[in-house]
Amino acid sequence: MSIEKVKVIDQITVCENGIILYREATKIIEDGVELTKTYHRSSLTPGQDLTGQPANVVAIANTVWTPEVIAAYQAQMQANQP
Repeated sequence: MSIEKVKVIDQITVCENGIILYREATKIIEDGVELTKTYHRSSLTPGQDLTGQPANVVAIANTVWTPEVIAAYQAQMQANQP
């Protein structure tokens, strides 16, 4: 009988304003049969520090977050402040 815990990023979404949403699934597997699955969702804003983030999420952020996208996001946040 072998039990293993597997974590995988199973969903990545890029929003129109450059925010990246991703979901990590944690699966408990016994002898090839999935017993449980739980999810943890996270989000990243354009220009945010990517230290410690999953490699596939970092790759997408580095592609999507052009200087123009980061500047537009920062301008949008400034415009929304009272």
